Amino acid sequence: MSDIYILGIESSCDDTSAAVIKNNLLLSNVTAGQAVHEKYGGVVPELASRAHQQNIIPVVQEALRAAGIDKSKLSAIAFTRGPGLLGSLLVGASFAKGFAQALEIPLIEVDHLQAHVLAHFISQGQEDEKKPDFPFLCLMVSGGNSQIILVKSYFDMEIIGQTIDDAAGEAFDKCAKVMGLPYPGGPHIERLAKTGDPSAFKFSKPQIAGYDYSFSGLKTSFLYLLRDKTKEDTTFVRDNQSDLSASLQATIVDILMKKLVEAAKDLKISEIAVAGGVSANTALRNAMLKTGRKLGWRVYIPPFSFTTDNGAMIAIAGYYKYLNKNFCDLSATPYARVTF
Repeated sequence: MSDIYILGIESSCDDTSAAVIKNNLLLSNVTAGQAVHEKYGGVVPELASRAHQQNIIPVVQEALRAAGIDKSKLSAIAFTRGPGLLGSLLVGASFAKGFAQALEIPLIEVDHLQAHVLAHFISQGQEDEKKPDFPFLCLMVSGGNSQIILVKSYFDMEIIGQTIDDAAGEAFDKCAKVMGLPYPGGPHIERLAKTGDPSAFKFSKPQIAGYDYSFSGLKTSFLYLLRDKTKEDTTFVRDNQSDLSASLQATIVDILMKKLVEAAKDLKISEIAVAGGVSANTALRNAMLKTGRKLGWRVYIPPFSFTTDNGAMIAIAGYYKYLNKNFCDLSATPYARVTF
């Protein structure tokens, strides 16, 4: 069988990314971010879609150049169909359709969240690479999603737990905003937490049945604490940023890990992975490893470059779909919400 070259295109939110893989080996992964959203404290959909239009052609060109191949070698083009911001998704989908049609090669639709899970199967050509065995549990944590996914095969995935309100990433960002930190807030919380006391403040933890998550109560208790304390001392937030950050981070990680441990014990699964933007958080990574050692898990943590939205995860998902000849036609339209 001849080599398979897949171009993956990701445009679900505010990162325009393209990657090329040869079979499951990553050849290039290029991403253009959008600093325009920082002053608004969050992603502005209309600005995001306009930036994607500006970025997508140079990003794809650079991905092909870095991979060292001509577009004529591509076997198929994979693109993010959803979930995500519809305007952003339309830019990537439209480009992928036009490019695939011009090259007369197959078009492959990819679910964004499934792609995050499948990022664990990307090869970077290293000898010690370890891949999860099926079935495994994947903790999916990002700005828009907090889920526990039972992964039975490459495309047989079942969401067994998910947030009923805010996602973990939203909790980080919104609490950071209240403290006056820039967007996105997660990295700033993590940086400040390194010099803070994680037991300095106590915040609300949800009592939700099953494996579902809730972070709205935590966010509210954080807001009320700051409101009450600043009435007594107007410099409270400034003077306690590190302790507040450390305590918030510890609470979020504890909430995430408690449900994951419950699911792993109930289902008797010891293959455990984490994915999504919040999986870049060092405290969460350390908690995964510590818990894994205690409970005998085999833990899989993605490289930092595969935690945020990236074309490589779309390309690897496209590769496995290509093997099954699971193509789509030009009528495929983007969707905003989770469908699997």
